[in-house]
Amino acid sequence: MNFEKLFDLSGRVAIVTGGNGGIGRGIALGFAAAGACVAIIGRNEEKNQRVLDELSEFGKPALALRVDLSNRNELEPALKRVEEELGPLDILVNTAWIVSLSGGILTESDEDWDRVVETQLNAVFLLSKLAAGSMLERQAGKIINIGSMYSYFGSGLAPSYSAAKGAVIQLTKSMAIELASNNIQVNAIAPGWIETDMTAPVKTLPLYDEIITRTPAGRFGLTEEVAGTAIYLASRASDFVTGTTVRVDGGYAIR
Repeated sequence: MNFEKLFDLSGRVAIVTGGNGGIGRGIALGFAAAGACVAIIGRNEEKNQRVLDELSEFGKPALALRVDLSNRNELEPALKRVEEELGPLDILVNTAWIVSLSGGILTESDEDWDRVVETQLNAVFLLSKLAAGSMLERQAGKIINIGSMYSYFGSGLAPSYSAAKGAVIQLTKSMAIELASNNIQVNAIAPGWIETDMTAPVKTLPLYDEIITRTPAGRFGLTEEVAGTAIYLASRASDFVTGTTVRVDGGYAIR
């Protein structure tokens, strides 16, 4: 066996939702560095273009699509365009997320609940369904869902986020059972506190000291450390791994 090629993604086509920033951007760049052709999906055109420029530096075909994942009518056309321009889909990573810091169910509006669940759960289901349909034709594929520490722990401040992220883990297991016989592996990553633009303000709050104290590694993680796990789950190295959730959290969840 050629172990050097176990993590090689050359010739693979990947979609990364939310790939225009944070963890999604790290995964998209990691895939490109491993040889994949990458399409990112995001709502911000300026951020999309910035990451597309970075992807182009790896010399592989790349694509950036402005898509609102809460609009179901945009999902199938987006996947079709990726396959028309880059080729049949091999890898789907559901990274895109939004959060409503409503303060709890008593103060969260119905509209905020629906918006979070539509983006963080329903879009994962719908895109995975479309991707799996394409992967079935080739009897091979990888679907990677991004969970959270709140997939395990409740959040009094963001109940919709926590509920959606918990459901994503159960959806991952369900899809893994269904699709295993078709050589399609479905796994999840549950990041802990990762250094991104979104988490930067936390460093100015008392919460930061609590996080560092609880995390055995004693620091926030880096997006490339999540990307490393994603590359593994997208590669041949994980062909016998399905239905699992890998925590990338510096040990946060073990305390």
